Amino acid sequence: MGLEEKLPNGILLASVEKLVNWSRKSSLWPATFGLACCAIEMMTTGAPRYDLGRFGMEAFRASPRQADLMIVAGRVTNKMAPVLRQIYDQMPEPRWVLAMGVCASSGGMFNNYAVVQGVDHIVPVDMYLPGCPPRPEMLLDAILKIHAKIMDEPLGPKRAALRAASGARTEMIPSSVRYAKKK
Repeated sequence: MGLEEKLPNGILLASVEKLVNWSRKSSLWPATFGLACCAIEMMTTGAPRYDLGRFGMEAFRASPRQADLMIVAGRVTNKMAPVLRQIYDQMPEPRWVLAMGVCASSGGMFNNYAVVQGVDHIVPVDMYLPGCPPRPEMLLDAILKIHAKIMDEPLGPKRAALRAASGARTEMIPSSVRYAKKK
């Protein structure tokens, strides 16, 4: 007779790590950081047709202190980069970042002095979503992949070691070098 047959009905067996990760996955609250045309597709994903509410994400947070997923939708200019980093720093741990669109991922067609060539120069990115602009279905797929990533993450110091080993960039380019005001 297996363990399942010996237990009374209504008993759930799981590790604390799996339960915590399941609760994190089921209640991601995105911080909107819509900067360009990708933001329209992100808003569409929150509308009834695509319904992010079924994933527990219907409440886009205006305050970074209430959010744990930053969706950077669109191009990031050098003037906006310190603001992006400040919002990221205000988000509580654990936090995840999704770079939505080719402009957020690599600067896109804007290969000039004013646009950051990839948001990963500012914050560590967990998921890159290609496209110009990516469709709402693609954003849903990226969110489901972030859910799978969250379910596999360890807790505590193991998580910090895993993020450090993955090479996630956590430092911002010094303001004296990149964001200095020209006289």
